[in-house]
Parts: sequence; structure tokens; C-alpha cells
Amino acid sequence: MERALNVLKKYYGYQAFKPIQTKAIESILNGHDTFVIMPTGGGKSICYQVPALIFDGVTLVISPLISLMKDQVDSLETLGIHAAFINSTQSSADYQSVKKRLTSGEIKILYVAPERLTSSDFLSLINTLTISFVAIDEAHCVSQWGHDFRPSYGQICGFIACCSHRPVVAAFTATATQQVRTDIIVQLQLRQPNIYRASFNRANLELVVNSDADRQKSLLSFIRSRKDEAGIIYCSTRKEVERLWQLLNDAHMGALKYHGGLSDEERRANQEAFIYDEANIMVATNAFGMGINKSNVRYVIHYNIPRNIESYYQEIGRAGRDGLESVCVLLFSPSDIFTNKFLIEQGVEDEERKALEYQKLQSMIDYAYSKDCLRRFILNYFGENYEKDCGHCSNCNFQGVVTDQTDTAKTIFGCIHSLRFRLGVANLVDMLKGAKTKKIRQLDLDGNTFYGTLASMKKEEIRDLIYTLISHGFLCIAEGEYPVVALQPKGMEVLMGNGQVLLKTAVPTTKTTAAHQELLDRLKTLRLEIAVAQSLPSYMIFSDATLKDMSQKQPRTLEEMLSVIGIGEHKLTMYGEQFLQVIKQYHAEQSDEPIHRAKSAMSHRTSKTPKAGDSARMTKELLKEGMTIVEVAQNRGVAVATILNHIRQLADEYDFKVKWGDLYNKTIESDVLQAVKTVGLSSLRIIREQLPDPHTDYNQIQVILLKNLQLHQKE
Repeated sequence: MERALNVLKKYYGYQAFKPIQTKAIESILNGHDTFVIMPTGGGKSICYQVPALIFDGVTLVISPLISLMKDQVDSLETLGIHAAFINSTQSSADYQSVKKRLTSGEIKILYVAPERLTSSDFLSLINTLTISFVAIDEAHCVSQWGHDFRPSYGQICGFIACCSHRPVVAAFTATATQQVRTDIIVQLQLRQPNIYRASFNRANLELVVNSDADRQKSLLSFIRSRKDEAGIIYCSTRKEVERLWQLLNDAHMGALKYHGGLSDEERRANQEAFIYDEANIMVATNAFGMGINKSNVRYVIHYNIPRNIESYYQEIGRAGRDGLESVCVLLFSPSDIFTNKFLIEQGVEDEERKALEYQKLQSMIDYAYSKDCLRRFILNYFGENYEKDCGHCSNCNFQGVVTDQTDTAKTIFGCIHSLRFRLGVANLVDMLKGAKTKKIRQLDLDGNTFYGTLASMKKEEIRDLIYTLISHGFLCIAEGEYPVVALQPKGMEVLMGNGQVLLKTAVPTTKTTAAHQELLDRLKTLRLEIAVAQSLPSYMIFSDATLKDMSQKQPRTLEEMLSVIGIGEHKLTMYGEQFLQVIKQYHAEQSDEPIHRAKSAMSHRTSKTPKAGDSARMTKELLKEGMTIVEVAQNRGVAVATILNHIRQLADEYDFKVKWGDLYNKTIESDVLQAVKTVGLSSLRIIREQLPDPHTDYNQIQVILLKNLQLHQKE
């Protein structure tokens, strides 16, 4: 494992593996089939990427979505790891380029969708390569008992069998019950796999169930309190997405939307805008999310209750992937139950599958009504023994008084026990409330002893109490479109006087604030400037967790910078000096030290970041004094990319000479200008892909473009 640890430190910037990563990687490197169950954000990708860099030949990663492939490949390239994908979005030239890189041995990791495995051209390509390892991501998609069954995953087993030399095979999933786990092993024909299951517990996620009557008001209030943070709002229907999207934009919150009714181009544009931090809020159906590796999502809100806990836990797992505190809110309304039942009836024809869907929905309803620890509920659902209260969910953080609901519960239990037949929740509520409906009269329920015994309570209160009692195992509900309520042994014990029903009401909690917030804000500003210059999402430069650790450790040297979580040798070379300058500037201000000559070009620098225009003009004054771009960046404590952006802003004010110095390799200038003629100026990333060396530094490209733009304007 020493070699694997060296790879981890060099490329990923971590000093040690998590225990389950160590076991999984060791198993794979020893040539054993391996099955890893690890929650979203737990580090699954490292389990197959590290062995891929050690094995000879190519590692094939089978992944369900094109967006996931691109995101993973882009992330690997920022680490200095050569990877590629093959999918239907590529042009013939792009495909041929990837094939050339594969055959030359440049690419170590190749991402493909399962549909590609039956392509004759792809199979011919694979037969020319040494495939040492096949990693199957989102492996639950192979099981018909899973929440996201995909028939195309059934092709994987046949593909592996056709390989001239069977590679090591590993399957990875974030959410799977015991039944699904067993099915994955069978369907993929894993050979005596070593199975490693991490805890499903995502301790950094605060779980909140909010059943306030005014969901819309709760939503707006929550988002206003987190206006500078990225979040996803999930809705069950396209219509609901459109309504909330309009609501948020009417409130000037700048939301995006994503659902199957939009064009491919609009979905792609909105997804990229969210990933690249151009907007913080995404309102979407569950069509959005798989393949989104954005690490700084601080909250996930479900405006409607999902159909199953597997989907819910996978979706909330998109929050806090960087390990920082994040909030997951379920804005629950009983009306969602009927919407989901309708969707099941309309979308599932197989009766066995339909019964399973109703069973899963009931578990989700039980979660929403539970008054016990929400984390324990979910972990127990996935077969994990978790007995304590987590102290980090809305039920555990309740500050009120727990009440004894035994008498009211016994009334409900007695009513159910007295009936000759079972009733659904709605009719049971009407009977206890004493409603005079047609159904009550038809069933002769108005003559029952328990008719009207809870008349003093509101219907909603009775209904919610019944569902809560179901959630806590006192009652059960039969599966089906029109389920009926029955008494469980636990409820019968209470009815016979041998137990109590103690319940509480949940409320959401508030967020915490980060230490060294001012420095953290400056580091985030620099990260955004670099990301814009390089046409990359901010989190691909550094994650929020890395910047938070950096703001706390405040390294003074490049060597110290390597101790920061998530900074490896490649990223240290790429960005280390720029972030060190920001930290040094911050230290100078905190200790009232002179701030170099930059202070002579500005009035006293406050704790607030100057406006973009003011900052650009400060840069202009220093350039006019004769400084080089590098000197200005160092004296101002910002990145070279920031200074280049300032020059771009001041393109119409070039009454001074810029000393371009040694910022770029003159031999690539003609290649860059030729690439611009071919693809235009829309994206630095696209320009770089046209160059002979597709890994050319973005700063060099930007310098060439700015220099030639300036000369062109002067002509």
C-alpha cells in the first residue's frame, strides 16, 4: 500500500486513506473482485482511481451518465492525471483523438456508458488495449429491486466475459439495501468478491423535516438566510419546478431550473451555470443530480416527499461532498403522498414491482412522520445498527417538551380494534372526528362507540398522529393504492395498558459560521477568478473544505501548503503561490505591517473587498509605474489571473505599456492564434484543446490573447 499512499499524497493532497479505502484498494491491487458500498461524498472514486494509476494498461470506468464522465475527467485533469471518455456527444475527430491517446498509452482511465459496451467499433478498440481493471459505478442500476434500475447495465457481465483476459472487477454504490446488494453480486457475476461497507452516516449533514403548513414561506425564508450558498431544490413534478422557479425569480433570487421538459441545450446550459457558480440555486426534478460532482452544495431541499429512501438519501448526498456542514430539509405535506401514489399507478405496470414501490413509499412516509432521531431511522433502514441519538437532526435538536400521547393513541387503537373491517387513513380520521360523510353513513360508522371521540381535534392533527403512530410501529398500513390501517402488536400492548406513547415535535435548527471568515472570503474570491480564467468550476480549483482548512492553518510557505487537505503536488505547482500571496497580504493587514507599494495606489484598504472596477484601476496605476504583471500580482497579494482579468477590463484605457515579460512561451503564440481562428474566443478550455499540447497553462493562453488584443486595438 506504500505505492498507493504515495499516489494519494502526490495527486490528491491527502496524507492518509480512510480505513475502508485502504481495504478496498488493497483488495483491488491484489487482484480480487471487490464490492464497495459507500455513501455519496465518502470517497468512492479514489478507490478505483488510485489502483488505475498503479495498474499497467487502462482502467475502464462504467458510468451511467455522460455529465458524470465529463465532470470526472475534468477533475482528474486538474490533478495532472490523464483521463478521457467516449460517448455519443463527441465528434469523429474527438473520438479519433481519444483512440490515439489510448493506443499510445497516454490515458490511464477511460469512462464509458454501458450502452457503449455493445458497439462493434468500441469492442475492436478494447481488443487492442490492455484492460487491467473494470470499475462499475452506480452498480445498484443493475438490480431490478433497486430504485434506479437500468436495463443497459445488464450488458456489463457479457462484456467482461468477452474480454480476452478477465480484468479485476469492482462494483461501487452509495445506496443499497441487503436485497439489492445480493442482486448486484449475482447480476455482475462477481467472483467471490471482498465486500466492504462503509457507514451510511454522513455526519456533516443536518437532517431536517419541516411540516409547516406554508411551505412556500418556509422555502423563501430558508433561502434568504443562505443567499450566498449553493443549493438544490427538488420537486416531484415539472409543473412544481416551473412554479417554484418563477416564485424564486420573482423574489430576485436568480434560480435555475432543470427537468425533462426542457430542451437538451437549456438543460446543459443551466447545469453548467450551476456547476460554474454563475447561479447558486437549482430547482429540479430528480432528473438532475447524478453526475453532478459539485462539492460546495451547502443545502438540499425537498419541496415534495420522494418516493423512496434510497432516492432521498442519494439526493441529499449531493450536499456537503467536501465534508463541511450542510443542511438537508424535507418540506413535507401529506398531499405529496397522493401525488406519489398517482405516479406509481401511472408509471409501474408490473404488480410485483408496484407493491415494492408502495412499500418503499411507506418507509419514506414513516421517515417524515418519525419523532425519533432521523439519522437513526435512515441508517437502520439500510441495515446499519445505530442506536444513539445523533444530536444533528431536527428531532434530536427539539427544544420543547415531550408529551404523553398515550390516551389519544389508545382511542385510535381501540377504534381500529373495534371495527369489523379495516379503514383507510381518511375514513378513519372522519370517523374519529365525527364527520357526517356519505361513506361514514354507508359503512354505518356513526353508530360505533368511537365515532366522534376525537371531535375536539382538527382533522390534520388526527391524520398526522395516525401517520406518526405508523412510523413508530404502533400501527401498520397495507400496501396498495388505497391502503388500510391495522393495529400492530406494539399498539395492542399500549391498548392493554402495558406501554406509553411519548412523542415530540421537530423544528429546524440554525447554521454555524466559519472561523477566519474574512480570509476565507478572500480565498474564495481568488478561486473564482482563477476558475473563470480557466473556464473551470470553482470546486475543481480547490474545494470549500480545502479553503476552509487553508484559512485555519494559514500556511506561510509552499511546503506548509502541502499540509492543507486536498493540495497535492500538481495543484501546489499550479496555484500554491497565488494563494500564499493572499494569506501573506491578510497577515500583513492583521499586524498593521506595510502593504508594499500597493498601498500608495489606493486609500486605506478596508476589510471589505474593493469593487471590481476600483481594483482594476489600482492595477492600472501600478502597471503605469513600470511594474511587471508578476510584480503587481505579488505586491497586491492576488493571482496573476486576477491581474490579467483587470487588463481585460481596462482594454479601452490602454494609455500605458504592459511589460509582458516572460509570462508565456513565445513558441506557442502562433498555435494559440490559429486555434482562435478555428474555434473563436468563447472558452479558454476549448482553445487549449486545439493546441498540440492540450495541457498548456491557461495563464499563458490568456497572456497571448490579451497581448494580441492590445496590439490589435492599437493598430
